[in-house]
Amino acid sequence: MENKKGLFITFEGADGCGKTTQIELLKNYLNDLSRQTVVTLEPGGSDIGKSLRQILLHHEGFVSDVCELFLYLADRAQHIETIVLKNVEEGKIVLCDRHIDSTVAYQGYARGGDIEKIDLLNNIATQGYKPDLTFVFDVDSEIAQQRVGKTKDRLEKEGLEFHKKVRFGYLELAKKYPERIKVIDANQSIEDVFKQVKKIIDERL
Repeated sequence: MENKKGLFITFEGADGCGKTTQIELLKNYLNDLSRQTVVTLEPGGSDIGKSLRQILLHHEGFVSDVCELFLYLADRAQHIETIVLKNVEEGKIVLCDRHIDSTVAYQGYARGGDIEKIDLLNNIATQGYKPDLTFVFDVDSEIAQQRVGKTKDRLEKEGLEFHKKVRFGYLELAKKYPERIKVIDANQSIEDVFKQVKKIIDERL
């Protein structure tokens, strides 16, 4: 008998790691297994989030680190309340492009924010609700930067050192939460990366 409660699966990694492609592949795979899926993202998964995403990724003036952090948290609070919880309770598998770990990696490790405070704020924004499973797509920072291409958003424009700190942050998080966070070697081909994802998903389902 199918479990009535769904799953909340998040996809993390540096810009250019290939997670968006893997979400699409996993969605198709799960649909073939007759599992209902919802694909969403942060920032921008909710109606309010679309406006916040535009500010966060494309505002051309100065944005303070604290302002940036709270905009991400505001987006997350609305997203959890209106998209994630509702769909998981309906038995769907929610596939989310970025979530709490992005904020720790980018605003914590890369921007130098207080990680304990970020954890506390994340907990408030999500009402204490955590993903069932998180994939971190780990890729060499130089390769990731090349994959992004020439048209970059506000965060993608940060230098190589910034993105190396993001990568380090994700790997530290994986050490801290090994049950939830699974690191995928994303330097390989799309097909080989998906084989790793599929193996973990098959075990979980």
